[in-house]
Amino acid sequence: MTGTLPQVHAEVVCLGESMVTFLPSRPGPLADVPSFDRTIGGAESNVACALAAAGHRVRWISRVGADGFGDHLVRSVAAYGVDTSGVRRDPERPTGVYFRTATDRATDAHEVVYYRAGSAASAMSPGNMAPEDLWSGTLLHLSGITAALSHDCLALMRALTARVPGRPLVSFDVNHRPNLWRDPSGVRVLLDLARGADVVFVGEDEAAAAWDLHGAEAIRAALPEPRTLVIKRGAAGATVYTREPAPGPEPESTAPGAVPGASATGRRPGRTAEAGPDAGPGGRTGPGATATAASAYGRDTVVSVPALRVEVIAPVGAGDAFAAGFLSATLRGLPAAARLRHGHLMAAAALTVPGDLGAPPARADADRLAGLDDGAWGRLRLGPGWTEATEQEVRTP
Repeated sequence: MTGTLPQVHAEVVCLGESMVTFLPSRPGPLADVPSFDRTIGGAESNVACALAAAGHRVRWISRVGADGFGDHLVRSVAAYGVDTSGVRRDPERPTGVYFRTATDRATDAHEVVYYRAGSAASAMSPGNMAPEDLWSGTLLHLSGITAALSHDCLALMRALTARVPGRPLVSFDVNHRPNLWRDPSGVRVLLDLARGADVVFVGEDEAAAAWDLHGAEAIRAALPEPRTLVIKRGAAGATVYTREPAPGPEPESTAPGAVPGASATGRRPGRTAEAGPDAGPGGRTGPGATATAASAYGRDTVVSVPALRVEVIAPVGAGDAFAAGFLSATLRGLPAAARLRHGHLMAAAALTVPGDLGAPPARADADRLAGLDDGAWGRLRLGPGWTEATEQEVRTP
């Protein structure tokens, strides 16, 4: 990438491919859908748009084609208040597009057809994306999807997750997409990249599928390096491990592709959890409970918060929204439980709309809901349109 971006400080810089998305006009196989509605979608741009809509200064950096789809994409992302001055136009490669069905991604009936091979974004590399631009914010948000786009993109991701002086806080969402990887080595690549990040988001299900790691403790044992590890557990909620560094130098990172000190059970020797006799996996003692766990890297505070009950319209984009809510609360300096609750609230905004992006609740409303006691949080019900409701209309017990 030539030149530099305007010297306006961004709280968050998001790097990754966004595509023009075509949503079906009705349920059913793609072969039977007569028409589609055009929108946008992309893990990192979804996070950028959600954070900007929540009031943060955000920059999205990518490459798009010098075509009409690229025009639409840049205009749409910018409409959320995102700085798109770092997006470069490629006259030789097209903007990626994809079509999907209305069904849940986890079901056999779900279909996604990508037209992204050779896209403009797949040409991102260390040679055309300047570090001083990508490091221009307080936090840099990345996703494992970018690493799967091309060898050049993987090289860029390795450079950005290298622990070198002067880099910003690095956030990494694993976002394992098996169909994007050309060979099975991708699952180990994602583990290596995650180890280089400061904040990591990973689903319990994708950790099991990609790395054969089962349960929060096993995942943390394989990823001891990130100071903050967020494990998404679907309907069960989410757990965050927040590490206080141990005195002295940190242990050397494990060689790429190996699970650090893992035994056959996936648990790293020498790790202890402090919790009561009823503690569950990861030292959790129940919804909203806090525990501690120690390792050679330092002592973890472990917090778990249950998910909300939501009337789901479409699940696509919920993980990106969760990351945005968590990062927003992190930037605001909120405690761990509040960060998880804001993640759940932002995810609920995405779950209750048909596209990837839902309008987040006003900050005051989100703070009010995140501040509910555990009982009221557990009784909360959210459906379509809830983010536009007044305080009296949202069903808070």
